[in-house]
Amino acid sequence: MVYKRILVPVDGSSASNAGLKEALRLAKDQKAKLLLLHVVDELVVFNTPEAGFNVESVIESMRRSGQQLVARAVKLAAGKGVKPQSILVESAGVRVAEVITRQAKRWKASLIVMGTHGRRGVNRMIMGSDAELVVRNAGVPVLLVRDGG
Repeated sequence: MVYKRILVPVDGSSASNAGLKEALRLAKDQKAKLLLLHVVDELVVFNTPEAGFNVESVIESMRRSGQQLVARAVKLAAGKGVKPQSILVESAGVRVAEVITRQAKRWKASLIVMGTHGRRGVNRMIMGSDAELVVRNAGVPVLLVRDGG
């Protein structure tokens, strides 16, 4: 199967980096367009038990970190001969998986490539699995790349 538009979520984790490397390989091999997506997960801020911090300054810091992360991913892609598009999206109170599937539909992705931590059992129940939700809800094939770390 030939994929022309590959979306890859990036968050800087080792699992995400594994997904990015595979997406770069595929994009180069398939001569596909690549979209690097970083989601500023606002739910993390609102689920933090600490009180007395300025939510907007924390979210702004997350935006800046996300922009730096995307810039590094773009540089890595360029080094591999791939010229990606990139986008930073705020979660606006929904799960990251929903943002990913919405963006894939909006961009008309033909494949989503993402890293996964491969959590099982209680860890998966407690932390959830964005990768699993993307697989369940995406309208296109999803390639999960297991974190080797």
